[in-house]
Amino acid sequence: MGPFPLSPLVDVLERRWLHYAFLSVDGRLGLVANVAWLGAPPDGSEGAQRATSILLVHRDGAGWDASQFNTRTRTPLWSAFTRPHPHRQDGPFDLTAVSDTVAARLRLRRTGHPCTSQCAPFADGHFLRWQSEPGVLASGSWRFRDEVFDEVTAVGYHERVRGRWGWPELGGWVFGFANQAVPTAAEQAQGPAHAVVFTLIQPLQPADAATASVMFWRGGRLLRHFPRRRVSVAVHGELDERHIVMVPELARLLGTPPMVTIPRRLVITAAAGEDRLCLDFRCESVARVVIPAETAINPFSVHEVIGPVTVDGVVSRRSVAFHTRGIVEFAGGSSGD
Repeated sequence: MGPFPLSPLVDVLERRWLHYAFLSVDGRLGLVANVAWLGAPPDGSEGAQRATSILLVHRDGAGWDASQFNTRTRTPLWSAFTRPHPHRQDGPFDLTAVSDTVAARLRLRRTGHPCTSQCAPFADGHFLRWQSEPGVLASGSWRFRDEVFDEVTAVGYHERVRGRWGWPELGGWVFGFANQAVPTAAEQAQGPAHAVVFTLIQPLQPADAATASVMFWRGGRLLRHFPRRRVSVAVHGELDERHIVMVPELARLLGTPPMVTIPRRLVITAAAGEDRLCLDFRCESVARVVIPAETAINPFSVHEVIGPVTVDGVVSRRSVAFHTRGIVEFAGGSSGD
């Protein structure tokens, strides 16, 4: 039935999570949510599996706000990976901070199909497996602090992740998506004409464990998958710390070490045969999510970044060119190195 295999988590480092990210079509709002299930302790006691959930909401001009890791969630959660799942059928998705500072009460609908599942093995028996799907439509009510926004239409991305890893061993990653804008009602019903998802995973060891991909959807179907050796990543500049907020709020009480640097510009290029794509992302506003690491003292940081992105290239002898807003996730250690 999914979205994950019906088997218990048996290792303290084993984990599963569902990831959601949306941007409103009017450019006012952004949302990132993670719901995770963490493995049992080493003594193997049953019923000890722990669930965490966090919701981040971004309002243009006001920055980010977030829940703690205890967001109230609807059960079961909507997921494109649940079976059976009729195509283009709405489903409920509700997340609310215990403090009511942020909330989302949405109806979600998939307009495309997921990519193939990908896996990154690294370290000593660690692995990360993920599967993503862009072009997810959302409609409903959003809350940001004292403001409530009704009848908001958004388009975004959904992902499922499972595996077994420690945060220091994982090293870091860069991932993101860009859906072509869908400003009209007719376009919203069909979903984005084009979408791009990219990943770069950089474990600390072994030396050849790094992996990357760029995936391109046209009309909701995965058309091109550029593998690691066909992908290049470049960064330029450093984003001013004034544009970065640390969440959850209680993380400030932990004496969290300095964060890793966030670039002002991220450029990703992919080319194979006659096909090529270039994603030029400008980082504007960042929420730094501090995550405790089970096997190290320093916590791990996941940075959710919103900004404009330009996509251009040629795939299957057809030009691709659009400008939109996207979300990129930079993750790594919190020691500043």
